[in-house]
Amino acid sequence: MATTQQKPDLVSAKTTSKANVMAYWIVTALFCLQMSFTAYAQLRLPQVASAFTHLGFPAYFRVELSWAKFLGVVLLLAPVPARLKEWAYAGFAITLISALIAHIAVGDGPEAWGWAAGTGVLWVLSYFFWRRRLT
Repeated sequence: MATTQQKPDLVSAKTTSKANVMAYWIVTALFCLQMSFTAYAQLRLPQVASAFTHLGFPAYFRVELSWAKFLGVVLLLAPVPARLKEWAYAGFAITLISALIAHIAVGDGPEAWGWAAGTGVLWVLSYFFWRRRLT
C-alpha cells in the first residue's frame, strides 16, 4: 500500500491549493485589519501618541510609520508584483520586531508588547501561506 509520501500525486493538488488560498486570505485579512487599526490609532488616538513618547520616539515617526503601514496593507491586498509584496512583508517584519524591542527596552510588560507579538504570529502565517501560493 502506497503512502502519500511515496506517491505525492495521490494528494489532490487542487484541494491543497484551494485550502492554501483560503487560509492565506483569512490570515492576511486579519493581519491587514490589525495593521490598519494600529496605523489609524497612531494617527488619531492621543493615548497612542503618548505611548510613542513613552518609547522615546519623535512625533513625526508616528505619522511616518502610520502611512508606511497603510501603504504596506495596500501592497499586500492589491494585485502587485511579488517583489513589492516581499518588501511590504519585510517592512512589517522590521516594524513588529522593532515594536517588541522598544517595549522590552523601556521595561513594558506583556500587556504592552503582547499585541505586537500576536500580530507577529499573524505576519508569520500570512507570509508562510503567501510563499506556498507562489510554488
